[in-house]
Amino acid sequence: MKLTFLGTRGEIEARTRRHRMHTALLVSYRGKKVMIDCGLDWLGKFERLRPDAIVLTHAHPDHAWGLKYGAPCPVHAPQKTWQTLTNCQIQDRHVIEQRVPTKICGIAFEAFPVEHSIRAPAVAYCIRVGRACIFYAPDVLFIHDRISALKAVQLYIGDGATLTHSFVRKRGDRLIGHATVRTQLGWCAKESVPRAIITHCGSEIVSGDERKLASELRAMASERGIEAQIAHDRMELVLR
Repeated sequence: MKLTFLGTRGEIEARTRRHRMHTALLVSYRGKKVMIDCGLDWLGKFERLRPDAIVLTHAHPDHAWGLKYGAPCPVHAPQKTWQTLTNCQIQDRHVIEQRVPTKICGIAFEAFPVEHSIRAPAVAYCIRVGRACIFYAPDVLFIHDRISALKAVQLYIGDGATLTHSFVRKRGDRLIGHATVRTQLGWCAKESVPRAIITHCGSEIVSGDERKLASELRAMASERGIEAQIAHDRMELVLR
């Protein structure tokens, strides 16, 4: 299974050569390619990637609005995402049931509900091919049933909106926003996930001194017995 970080920028104005495109991940396996998320930056551009399928985590602009004029392949998403994604002309729609592994191009996707937004309910995905197992949570405040979600996960790919500063807001009796990277590393440590990669980078990373921040991240992770790094656009990784 090969992972290509097509984009690593969150829904922010700042952008650099390393973090130019909205967050998207390409999962390749046995000649097939599945693109996870397709934000507005990808409008009119993602077609050249020739994905065999697209999977969505939620309906926010930086994750789904690149599909405004449709897609040349099947698009898979939870029912709540389809209910809120009303401005995209997608014909070949497929529903992903939560907590039910779904094979897409030979790759198993299991959707776990996460807290992030009320208007655009989100999921994260446990992705499995053979013994390779990753957990992909680009926008997350809290993972429901985290123990099951991170069981036997080799690599956690998480939300880089903020390293240590709180990014939580309250809407009525609900909390929304983003978990800090430090919090997510704590989840990994508790569930014995050995490695983490941070994507969906916020202004702190994109506009900051990334070398310094990467060093701080490695130190935070090392204290918890984990390896960690910040992803950048076009970064590739092969899991065997």
